Formats: sequence, C-alpha cells, structure tokens
Amino acid sequence: MTDTDSLAPPTPSTPPPIDRGSPTMEVRHLHRFFGKLKAVNDVSFKAYAGQVMGYIGPNGAGKTTSMRILSTLDVPTAGDAFICGYSVIDDPDVVRRYLGFMPDSFGRYSNMNVIEYLDFFARSYGLRGAKRRDAIDHVLVFTELRKLAHKPINSLSKGMAQRLGLGRCLIHDPQVLIMDEPAAGLDPRARVELRELIHLLARDLKKTILISSHILTELGEICDSAAIIEAGRILAYGTIQEISEQQRKEAGHHTNRTLQVRLAGTGEDVTEHLQRWLLEQPLVGKVQCGTGRASFDFAGDDEAQQELLRKMIEAKLPLVEFATKTQTLEDAFMTITKGVVQ
Repeated sequence: MTDTDSLAPPTPSTPPPIDRGSPTMEVRHLHRFFGKLKAVNDVSFKAYAGQVMGYIGPNGAGKTTSMRILSTLDVPTAGDAFICGYSVIDDPDVVRRYLGFMPDSFGRYSNMNVIEYLDFFARSYGLRGAKRRDAIDHVLVFTELRKLAHKPINSLSKGMAQRLGLGRCLIHDPQVLIMDEPAAGLDPRARVELRELIHLLARDLKKTILISSHILTELGEICDSAAIIEAGRILAYGTIQEISEQQRKEAGHHTNRTLQVRLAGTGEDVTEHLQRWLLEQPLVGKVQCGTGRASFDFAGDDEAQQELLRKMIEAKLPLVEFATKTQTLEDAFMTITKGVVQ
C-alpha cells in the first residue's frame, strides 16, 4: 500500500454541510522544516468554492510538501491548514471526506481492471450497495472511461491512466481537489481534455481545485488565481491582474504598460522605419522589434495611448495591429522568481 492510499478514511460517516461563505481551503502560516532545510516557510493563502488556483514554483520550491500537508499525508512543523473549515492536524478523518488528492504518480495494482480499481476505492471510502454502484457509474461517465471499464489498468495509455487517477479522487464526491502535476507526460490532446474536465469540475460542480504544473501557459488558461512559491516562501498571491499590478507598484511603474504593434510587410526597411519612429515618440521606451512588428514600454495613460495611435495613422504607417500586451502567468513567474534553489 502506498502513502496516497492512506487518504481513505476508516469509517463511512457523512461529512457535515459546508459553509459556502467561507474559504474551502485555507493555509495559515504553514511551516515544514527538515533539519536546517525550510521546505515550507510561513505559507498562507485561501481558495473558495468554484475557484481554480495555480500553485507555481520551480522544483524544490515546496509545492509538493505543502500539498502533502493539505492532503493529511504529512504534519507541519508549525501553522495549520483547513479544508472546509476543518484542521488537517486536528480533524484529518473529516478532512479526507472533503478532499481528493491526485499525486504526480500513483500505484496501479496488478490484476485489476478499471471498474475493479474504482470499486476498491469506493469501498475504502465506505460507500455501500447502490450508492457505491452509482458513484462508480458517475465517475466512469464523467471521465469517459465506461468503454474501458473492463480493461486492465496496466494496459492503459498515460492519458487514460490520468483520467482513472482523477476518477479515483472523485469517487467520494469531494469538495476540494489537490492535483500535483496532472498534465505531466500527456500528449497535447490529452492535456486539452484534462483541462476541459477541470473547467467542468470548477465551473459546473463548484469544486475548489489547487493545481501545480510546470506548463504555465496552460495554467494561465485554467486558473482564476495563483500562488507563486520559491525556496519555501510565497512571493505573490492573487489573480494574474492583481499580481501584475503589485509588480508594477513595487517597480515604481504605476502607469507603464507594454504595447504591441504590427505593420503590413516584412522587409527590413519596414522594421527599421518602425523602430526609428517609435524611439522618437515621447513616453516610449525599451523598444523590441521583430519582422514587421514591435513591442515597447509605454508610460502614458489611456488618452496618451489614443494619441499615439492617432499619430501612427497620420504618419501613414501600414498598421494592421495595435494592442496592449496582457501579462501572462509565465511572464509573472519569470519576473518574480529568481531561480533560488534550496
């Protein structure tokens, strides 16, 4: 038996109702030390029903350690964490009723097919009779594994195995899902399909999802908010917009924005003319040019941006695109983290 199997609670008790006005996941000043190594160092954040939070950081940042504490698989050195209002330290059995944990890898028991595997975990969570059969059927439908119900789990593709791992987490209908690198090793189609399942869980079923991944472009499309961790500490926390605004304030650039323009034509003369023209304009700085296009810092407000666009048209630049660049999760991560390794 693996440590993730210990998530199954020992009794089939029904969990108390959830207070929908409170955070369904809350981490309060969490610490986890291994000797002199501060793997998790004063980490705090919250998440609510229907919210997908990205948990982002380089290898060794403390993501998996704090996820294991949230999943009742480890005990913090100090601080506490709460799932639906229940402490992972004081009420681990109740927490497990509300929680589904999908680790980055999980055991595949030999001589079991898909439906037997799900049945094993349904029984472990205390489901009996028609309730157990209904739970298994629901999971098979949601993960689209019904056609593979009698297939040996050792013969499943990586994508189908990930669906099975997700199904195992959902078998007891938890309110909170913790997913550690769920898209690792998946092909592009499988990643898109997994992303759609996560959207359904949060948007339609109002699950709270904490998800870690190194594929930041995809996380940016899934997540409502993010917590960026490095060397055991949270460096930024909030929506992407809030994190970006905080970065600008800390850098002293309250109104700076990045603009992108693209001209018709791809010749070097077009690119050089665009670069020269931009460098002559007030409020423009740090111009980076490609073939027929440029991105640049702009220190003006909306009215100044409108004036710049008017001047470009009057200068008869063959403009086909003019836009404000939206900072991505990947941009925020690269700006905030410093590559610190513990």
